[in-house]
Amino acid sequence: MDLAYIPSPSTGVIHLGPIPLRGYAFCIIIGVFVAVWYGNKRWIARGGTAGTVADIAVWAVPFGLVGGRLYHVITDYQLYFSEGENWVDAFKIWEGGLGIWGAIALGAVGAWIGCRRRGIPLPAYADAIAPGIALAQAIGRWGNWFNQELYGRPTDLPWALKITESANREAGTYHPTFLYESLWCVGVALLVVWADRRFKLGHGRAFALYVAAYCAGRGWIEYMRVDEAHHVLGLRLNVWTAIVVFVLAVVYIVVSSRLRPGREEIVEKKAGEKTEEKAEGSEKAGDQDASADTESGADPDAVDLGKDGTNGKEAGHGAGKS
Repeated sequence: MDLAYIPSPSTGVIHLGPIPLRGYAFCIIIGVFVAVWYGNKRWIARGGTAGTVADIAVWAVPFGLVGGRLYHVITDYQLYFSEGENWVDAFKIWEGGLGIWGAIALGAVGAWIGCRRRGIPLPAYADAIAPGIALAQAIGRWGNWFNQELYGRPTDLPWALKITESANREAGTYHPTFLYESLWCVGVALLVVWADRRFKLGHGRAFALYVAAYCAGRGWIEYMRVDEAHHVLGLRLNVWTAIVVFVLAVVYIVVSSRLRPGREEIVEKKAGEKTEEKAEGSEKAGDQDASADTESGADPDAVDLGKDGTNGKEAGHGAGKS
């Protein structure tokens, strides 16, 4: 008998009349809003302008959703294109199935397009949104809880996840790998924020740290999962992906820190131009004041003499009286 466990929701959908409200979709949407909100705060702190992160997210988010779905469908093609399966289900993104690797990869392409249109460097933008993406993943993983998917091996631990029986799963208590990854992602976000403040990470290194830290956790969490997956040399495909991406992220951090140390001074030209305009405005105001004094015929030396009480007129009158 299980004395304690994490219950699973009886359903992942609530119907508001004819409109279905899906828990998985809500988690993804909330995660996106948190990432944009926090990314905007960090972008402004770096010297950027408000709204830039959201403008670029208009490109990055759709690309990311498409990339995440493509990765899932390609790596789990048998779920949609095997005999007896309906290939139309590949488009039912609300039922779950987003690969973070594809989401980040294609999302980066969308972000690059948005950054290019705004004339800002992609690495600086990536650094600003890195912890926000980790928080979005932490929230998004709860969508798997609503769908009762992506759990780990059977366990009787007090925090085990209770899964109900259905056509493609067996009832029991399992490791809540969705919860492990959610908590890990929160830790990754805190790590990136701390390291960014401590070491002034720039030129994409904060984002690379997020990638490396996430991969380190995804590797052991993925190893615990029992859902169907392709294996290469005895390891799940996503474990190998995590290893390769982790190495690439670490190499980027090392090489980038040597080639481009420090942090970008200006992350957005628009913000930098406003600062320059203020400085130029102050200089022009000073020049105009000086020009006005010259036109009025004021003599700085005469003013100084006036302070001693012996201006030009008084000096002239004094000479005549003597």
